[in-house]
Amino acid sequence: MIEVCTYTDAGARDDIDPTDISEVVGRDGTLVWIDALDPDDDDFVCIREELSLHPLAIEDARKHGQRPKLELYPSHAFVVAYSAALAEVDIFVGPGWVVTIRGCGEDGEAWPLDHARKRFERTGPGETTSGFLLYTILDDLVDGYFGRADRSEDLLEDLEERIFAEQLGDERQMQQDLYELRRELVGFRRRVQPLREVMNSILRREVKWIDEVALTHFQDVYDHVLRATEQIDAQRELMGNAVDAHLAIISNHMNQVMKKMTSWGALLLGSTLIAGIYGMNFEHMPELGWEFGYPYAIGLMLVVTITGYLSFRRRDWL
Repeated sequence: MIEVCTYTDAGARDDIDPTDISEVVGRDGTLVWIDALDPDDDDFVCIREELSLHPLAIEDARKHGQRPKLELYPSHAFVVAYSAALAEVDIFVGPGWVVTIRGCGEDGEAWPLDHARKRFERTGPGETTSGFLLYTILDDLVDGYFGRADRSEDLLEDLEERIFAEQLGDERQMQQDLYELRRELVGFRRRVQPLREVMNSILRREVKWIDEVALTHFQDVYDHVLRATEQIDAQRELMGNAVDAHLAIISNHMNQVMKKMTSWGALLLGSTLIAGIYGMNFEHMPELGWEFGYPYAIGLMLVVTITGYLSFRRRDWL
Protein backbone atom coordinates (compact mmCIF):
# COMPACT_ATOMS: atom_id res chain seq x y z
CA MET A 1 0.00 0.00 0.00
CA ILE A 2 1.43 3.36 -1.06
CA GLU A 3 0.40 6.71 0.39
CA VAL A 4 1.69 9.93 -1.17
CA CYS A 5 1.51 13.34 0.48
CA THR A 6 2.80 16.69 -0.70
CA TYR A 7 3.71 19.61 1.53
CA THR A 8 4.26 23.25 0.62
CA ASP A 9 6.44 25.80 2.38
CA ALA A 10 3.31 27.09 4.08
CA GLY A 11 2.67 23.65 5.56
CA ALA A 12 -0.34 22.75 3.40
CA ARG A 13 -0.80 19.03 2.83
CA ASP A 14 -2.31 17.31 -0.17
CA ASP A 15 -2.74 13.58 -0.88
CA ILE A 16 -2.12 12.46 -4.47
CA ASP A 17 -2.24 9.26 -6.50
CA PRO A 18 1.03 7.25 -6.59
CA THR A 19 1.05 7.34 -10.40
CA ASP A 20 1.30 11.15 -10.28
CA ILE A 21 4.52 11.22 -8.24
CA SER A 22 6.76 12.20 -11.15
CA GLU A 23 4.46 15.14 -11.95
CA VAL A 24 4.89 16.82 -8.56
CA VAL A 25 8.50 15.87 -7.77
CA GLY A 26 10.78 18.79 -8.46
CA ARG A 27 8.22 21.57 -8.03
CA ASP A 28 9.60 24.59 -6.25
CA GLY A 29 8.52 24.81 -2.62
CA THR A 30 6.97 21.32 -2.65
CA LEU A 31 8.05 18.29 -0.63
CA VAL A 32 6.77 14.84 -1.57
CA TRP A 33 6.55 12.10 1.06
CA ILE A 34 5.85 8.60 -0.26
CA ASP A 35 5.13 5.93 2.36
CA ALA A 36 4.86 2.24 1.46
CA LEU A 37 3.62 -0.20 4.08
CA ASP A 38 4.80 -3.76 3.36
CA PRO A 39 4.86 -3.07 -0.41
CA ASP A 40 4.46 -5.78 -3.04
CA ASP A 41 6.31 -6.10 -6.34
CA ASP A 42 3.96 -3.72 -8.16
CA ASP A 43 4.51 -1.06 -5.48
CA PHE A 44 8.28 -1.34 -5.84
CA VAL A 45 8.03 -1.05 -9.61
CA CYS A 46 5.86 2.05 -9.27
CA ILE A 47 8.23 3.74 -6.82
CA ARG A 48 11.31 2.88 -8.85
CA GLU A 49 9.87 4.13 -12.13
CA GLU A 50 8.43 7.34 -10.70
CA LEU A 51 11.65 8.35 -8.90
CA SER A 52 14.35 6.52 -10.93
CA LEU A 53 15.72 4.78 -7.85
CA HIS A 54 18.88 2.73 -8.10
CA PRO A 55 18.18 -1.01 -8.57
CA LEU A 56 20.67 -2.00 -5.85
CA ALA A 57 18.85 0.16 -3.31
CA ILE A 58 15.52 -1.29 -4.39
CA GLU A 59 16.94 -4.80 -3.98
CA ASP A 60 18.06 -3.98 -0.42
CA ALA A 61 14.62 -2.56 0.38
CA ARG A 62 12.97 -5.74 -0.89
CA LYS A 63 15.11 -7.98 1.33
CA HIS A 64 14.53 -7.24 4.98
CA GLY A 65 17.25 -7.85 7.53
CA GLN A 66 19.74 -5.24 6.33
CA ARG A 67 22.02 -3.71 8.96
CA PRO A 68 21.53 0.03 9.62
CA LYS A 69 23.49 1.88 6.95
CA LEU A 70 23.70 4.87 4.64
CA GLU A 71 24.36 4.42 0.92
CA LEU A 72 24.84 7.32 -1.49
CA TYR A 73 23.75 7.31 -5.13
CA PRO A 74 23.93 10.08 -7.72
CA SER A 75 20.29 11.14 -7.41
CA HIS A 76 19.41 10.03 -3.89
CA ALA A 77 20.55 8.48 -0.60
CA PHE A 78 19.39 5.24 0.96
CA VAL A 79 19.10 4.82 4.74
CA VAL A 80 18.22 1.68 6.70
CA ALA A 81 17.07 2.06 10.31
CA TYR A 82 15.02 0.10 12.82
CA SER A 83 12.29 0.88 15.30
CA ALA A 84 12.32 -0.21 18.95
CA ALA A 85 10.33 -3.30 17.95
CA LEU A 86 13.03 -4.04 15.34
CA ALA A 87 10.74 -3.18 12.44
CA GLU A 88 12.90 -2.23 9.46
CA VAL A 89 12.35 1.21 7.96
CA ASP A 90 14.05 1.88 4.62
CA ILE A 91 14.30 5.54 3.67
CA PHE A 92 15.11 7.06 0.28
CA VAL A 93 16.03 10.75 0.35
CA GLY A 94 16.31 12.96 -2.70
CA PRO A 95 15.95 16.61 -3.67
CA GLY A 96 12.46 17.51 -2.49
CA TRP A 97 11.20 14.00 -1.79
CA VAL A 98 11.41 11.21 0.79
CA VAL A 99 10.30 7.57 0.52
CA THR A 100 9.70 5.41 3.59
CA ILE A 101 9.27 1.65 3.22
CA ARG A 102 8.07 -0.03 6.41
CA GLY A 103 8.29 -3.70 7.22
CA CYS A 104 7.05 -5.67 10.22
CA GLY A 105 8.97 -6.06 13.47
CA GLU A 106 9.30 -8.90 15.95
CA ASP A 107 5.77 -8.24 17.18
CA GLY A 108 4.36 -8.65 13.67
CA GLU A 109 3.51 -4.95 13.43
CA ALA A 110 5.06 -2.19 11.33
CA TRP A 111 6.45 0.98 12.85
CA PRO A 112 3.51 3.42 13.28
CA LEU A 113 4.01 6.58 11.24
CA ASP A 114 1.32 8.78 12.78
CA HIS A 115 3.45 10.37 15.51
CA ALA A 116 6.30 11.28 13.16
CA ARG A 117 3.83 12.65 10.61
CA LYS A 118 2.13 14.86 13.18
CA ARG A 119 5.52 16.12 14.39
CA PHE A 120 6.56 17.03 10.87
CA GLU A 121 3.28 18.74 10.08
CA ARG A 122 3.78 20.95 13.15
CA THR A 123 7.11 22.28 11.84
CA GLY A 124 7.45 25.96 11.06
CA PRO A 125 8.11 27.75 7.78
CA GLY A 126 11.38 26.87 6.12
CA GLU A 127 11.48 23.40 7.71
CA THR A 128 9.39 21.62 5.09
CA THR A 129 12.44 20.02 3.49
CA SER A 130 13.57 16.47 2.78
CA GLY A 131 16.40 16.89 5.30
CA PHE A 132 14.11 17.96 8.09
CA LEU A 133 11.67 15.15 7.27
CA LEU A 134 14.53 12.63 7.47
CA TYR A 135 15.50 14.11 10.85
CA THR A 136 11.91 13.81 12.12
CA ILE A 137 11.68 10.15 11.08
CA LEU A 138 15.05 9.13 12.54
CA ASP A 139 14.48 11.10 15.74
CA ASP A 140 11.12 9.43 16.27
CA LEU A 141 12.67 6.01 15.68
CA VAL A 142 15.55 6.63 18.09
CA ASP A 143 13.30 8.07 20.80
CA GLY A 144 11.50 4.73 20.91
CA TYR A 145 14.75 2.98 21.88
CA PHE A 146 14.66 4.39 25.39
CA GLY A 147 11.25 2.90 26.16
CA ARG A 148 12.45 -0.53 25.12
CA ALA A 149 15.70 -0.09 27.08
CA ASP A 150 13.69 0.83 30.18
CA ARG A 151 11.53 -2.28 29.81
CA SER A 152 14.66 -4.42 29.49
CA GLU A 153 16.04 -2.80 32.63
CA ASP A 154 12.84 -3.63 34.53
CA LEU A 155 13.08 -7.26 33.39
CA LEU A 156 16.71 -7.38 34.46
CA GLU A 157 15.90 -6.04 37.91
CA ASP A 158 13.13 -8.64 38.28
CA LEU A 159 15.54 -11.41 37.30
CA GLU A 160 18.12 -10.16 39.79
CA GLU A 161 15.54 -10.25 42.58
CA ARG A 162 14.61 -13.82 41.63
CA ILE A 163 18.26 -14.86 41.52
CA PHE A 164 19.01 -13.61 45.02
CA ALA A 165 15.72 -14.77 46.54
CA GLU A 166 16.12 -17.11 49.50
CA GLN A 167 13.96 -19.81 47.92
CA LEU A 168 15.34 -21.34 44.74
CA GLY A 169 12.70 -21.69 42.07
CA ASP A 170 12.63 -23.39 38.70
CA GLU A 171 16.27 -23.22 37.64
CA ARG A 172 15.50 -24.19 34.05
CA GLN A 173 12.98 -21.36 33.71
CA MET A 174 15.43 -18.92 35.28
CA GLN A 175 18.16 -19.90 32.82
CA GLN A 176 15.74 -19.61 29.92
CA ASP A 177 14.66 -16.12 31.00
CA LEU A 178 18.27 -15.00 31.42
CA TYR A 179 19.38 -16.18 28.01
CA GLU A 180 16.27 -14.84 26.28
CA LEU A 181 16.95 -11.39 27.72
CA ARG A 182 20.62 -11.65 26.74
CA ARG A 183 19.67 -12.61 23.18
CA GLU A 184 17.20 -9.73 23.05
CA LEU A 185 19.84 -7.23 24.16
CA VAL A 186 22.35 -8.55 21.63
CA GLY A 187 19.81 -8.30 18.81
CA PHE A 188 18.71 -4.83 19.90
CA ARG A 189 22.29 -3.55 20.02
CA ARG A 190 22.97 -4.97 16.56
CA ARG A 191 20.18 -2.76 15.23
CA VAL A 192 21.13 0.37 17.20
CA GLN A 193 24.93 0.60 17.27
CA PRO A 194 25.51 0.87 13.46
CA LEU A 195 23.14 3.84 13.36
CA ARG A 196 25.92 5.89 14.95
CA GLU A 197 27.95 5.63 11.73
CA VAL A 198 24.89 6.73 9.76
CA MET A 199 24.62 9.83 11.92
CA ASN A 200 28.34 10.50 11.54
CA SER A 201 28.05 10.39 7.76
CA ILE A 202 25.10 12.77 7.80
CA LEU A 203 26.89 15.18 10.13
CA ARG A 204 29.90 15.12 7.78
CA ARG A 205 27.52 16.52 5.13
CA GLU A 206 27.77 13.47 2.90
CA VAL A 207 24.06 13.72 2.06
CA LYS A 208 23.90 16.87 -0.04
CA TRP A 209 20.11 17.19 0.16
CA ILE A 210 20.20 17.92 3.90
CA ASP A 211 20.24 21.66 4.53
CA GLU A 212 22.06 23.45 7.36
CA VAL A 213 18.89 23.97 9.39
CA ALA A 214 18.14 20.25 9.46
CA LEU A 215 21.80 19.35 9.94
CA THR A 216 21.83 21.12 13.31
CA HIS A 217 19.02 18.88 14.55
CA PHE A 218 20.83 15.68 13.55
CA GLN A 219 23.38 16.30 16.32
CA ASP A 220 20.59 15.68 18.82
CA VAL A 221 19.73 12.38 17.11
CA TYR A 222 23.40 11.41 17.24
CA ASP A 223 23.50 12.09 20.99
CA HIS A 224 20.39 9.98 21.52
CA VAL A 225 21.93 7.08 19.58
CA LEU A 226 25.03 7.28 21.79
CA ARG A 227 22.90 7.30 24.94
CA ALA A 228 20.85 4.33 23.78
CA THR A 229 23.99 2.38 22.86
CA GLU A 230 25.61 3.10 26.23
CA GLN A 231 22.44 2.07 28.05
CA ILE A 232 22.28 -1.21 26.14
CA ASP A 233 25.98 -1.89 26.80
CA ALA A 234 25.48 -1.26 30.52
CA GLN A 235 22.53 -3.66 30.57
CA ARG A 236 24.54 -6.30 28.74
CA GLU A 237 27.27 -6.01 31.36
CA LEU A 238 24.73 -6.32 34.17
CA MET A 239 23.20 -9.23 32.28
CA GLY A 240 26.56 -10.99 32.26
CA ASN A 241 26.96 -10.36 35.99
CA ALA A 242 23.47 -11.75 36.63
CA VAL A 243 24.27 -14.92 34.69
CA ASP A 244 27.54 -15.35 36.61
CA ALA A 245 25.76 -14.77 39.92
CA HIS A 246 23.08 -17.30 39.02
CA LEU A 247 25.65 -19.93 38.10
CA ALA A 248 27.59 -19.19 41.31
CA ILE A 249 24.44 -19.60 43.42
CA ILE A 250 23.62 -22.89 41.70
CA SER A 251 27.18 -24.09 42.28
CA ASN A 252 27.04 -23.04 45.93
CA HIS A 253 23.71 -24.81 46.40
CA MET A 254 25.16 -27.96 44.84
CA ASN A 255 28.17 -27.73 47.16
CA GLN A 256 25.83 -27.50 50.14
CA VAL A 257 23.97 -30.59 49.01
CA MET A 258 27.19 -32.49 48.43
CA LYS A 259 28.51 -31.43 51.83
CA LYS A 260 25.38 -32.74 53.57
CA MET A 261 25.47 -36.00 51.66
CA THR A 262 29.14 -36.46 52.51
CA SER A 263 28.47 -35.71 56.17
CA TRP A 264 25.68 -38.29 56.36
CA GLY A 265 27.94 -40.79 54.65
CA ALA A 266 30.65 -40.09 57.23
CA LEU A 267 28.17 -40.68 60.05
CA LEU A 268 27.28 -44.10 58.67
CA LEU A 269 30.92 -44.96 58.13
CA GLY A 270 31.60 -45.39 61.87
CA SER A 271 28.73 -47.80 62.36
CA THR A 272 29.64 -49.66 59.18
CA LEU A 273 33.22 -50.05 60.41
CA ILE A 274 32.15 -51.49 63.75
CA ALA A 275 29.64 -53.85 62.11
CA GLY A 276 32.31 -54.93 59.64
CA ILE A 277 34.80 -55.74 62.37
CA TYR A 278 32.32 -57.89 64.30
CA GLY A 279 31.18 -59.55 61.12
CA MET A 280 34.58 -61.01 60.27
CA ASN A 281 33.73 -64.20 62.23
CA PHE A 282 37.23 -64.97 63.50
CA GLU A 283 37.31 -67.74 66.08
CA HIS A 284 39.45 -65.99 68.68
CA MET A 285 37.84 -62.53 68.86
CA PRO A 286 37.60 -61.36 72.51
CA GLU A 287 34.00 -60.19 72.39
CA LEU A 288 32.51 -63.11 70.45
CA GLY A 289 31.74 -65.11 73.59
CA TRP A 290 30.98 -62.09 75.77
CA GLU A 291 27.46 -61.89 77.13
CA PHE A 292 27.25 -58.11 76.62
CA GLY A 293 29.05 -58.04 73.24
CA TYR A 294 25.97 -57.24 71.16
CA PRO A 295 24.68 -54.39 73.37
CA TYR A 296 28.25 -53.08 73.55
CA ALA A 297 28.57 -53.00 69.73
CA ILE A 298 25.19 -51.28 69.30
CA GLY A 299 26.03 -48.76 71.99
CA LEU A 300 29.41 -48.06 70.40
CA MET A 301 27.68 -47.42 67.04
CA LEU A 302 25.28 -44.96 68.69
CA VAL A 303 28.10 -43.10 70.45
CA VAL A 304 30.11 -42.75 67.23
CA THR A 305 27.05 -41.63 65.23
CA ILE A 306 25.83 -39.11 67.83
CA THR A 307 29.32 -37.68 68.33
CA GLY A 308 29.78 -37.24 64.57
CA TYR A 309 26.34 -35.70 64.17
CA LEU A 310 26.95 -33.11 66.91
CA SER A 311 30.37 -32.31 65.49
CA PHE A 312 29.01 -31.77 61.98
CA ARG A 313 26.15 -29.63 63.28
CA ARG A 314 28.58 -27.29 65.04
CA ARG A 315 30.41 -26.85 61.72
CA ASP A 316 27.11 -26.26 59.89
CA TRP A 317 27.66 -29.26 57.66
CA LEU A 318 24.18 -30.64 58.40
